[in-house]
Amino acid sequence: MDFAELMPLFRRLALEAGARIMEIYGRPDFEIRAKGDASPVTEADLAADAVISAGLSAAFPRVPLITEEQAASHSLTARTFLIVDPLDGTKEFVQRRGDFTVNIAYVQDGIPTHGVVYAPAKGRLFYTLPDGSAVEETGPFGPTPGPLTPLKVSTPDNAALMVVASKSHRDQATDDYISRYAVRDMTSAGSSLKFCLLATGEADLYPRLGRTMEWDTAAGDAVLRGAGGLTVRFDDHTPLSYGKPGWDNPFFIAYAPGVVLK
Repeated sequence: MDFAELMPLFRRLALEAGARIMEIYGRPDFEIRAKGDASPVTEADLAADAVISAGLSAAFPRVPLITEEQAASHSLTARTFLIVDPLDGTKEFVQRRGDFTVNIAYVQDGIPTHGVVYAPAKGRLFYTLPDGSAVEETGPFGPTPGPLTPLKVSTPDNAALMVVASKSHRDQATDDYISRYAVRDMTSAGSSLKFCLLATGEADLYPRLGRTMEWDTAAGDAVLRGAGGLTVRFDDHTPLSYGKPGWDNPFFIAYAPGVVLK
């Protein structure tokens, strides 16, 4: 894979998909349907998926491509693939809370090595460079990248941790787990932005004790890893891997090294 070619494409497609999403977001109403699992899907999900899928398929026709909106039609056998969530945080989109993202990632041998996370309503754009390191680009976002800030996770203080948790899926089990730590403060965020808050050093710990899919996490996980962070399984603290049957993730913990996991 030529990452010097891959990452500018990821960035361009994320921005194009984000523009389509915001066009629909700005309307007084838009179409919402329920998928088979009762989760919502909007015309913005489908429009963004079409933009990204067409661009990736044209550029890398031999690399398997998995997207949330087309997952039911794919049977994945590869450990190296492209994976996309064209609109992560559909509930936030529907409720007009702004915490939704475009996510594109490249997984190599089960590890998300490169990715982009774009939050169009918040004007935040995070991605990995060809060497795998992570940056945040300062907008406005044009054809040529603007100023880049290298990302590095925090040096955590285990006596005063900053924790980020899900905005839409937080539950008692998550609160019980967080209570094991000495917490300075907590914040909530939707979608893959939680990984990015770890990558920027704005948070130290993100536990997820709930169902997620690989397309929900791969891009944010890549950005976090590029900033020096870690994502591990909740049960045994081994690295979270990708290419699992059905693309279901186990419970996991994302964190800055130095956090003493409980």
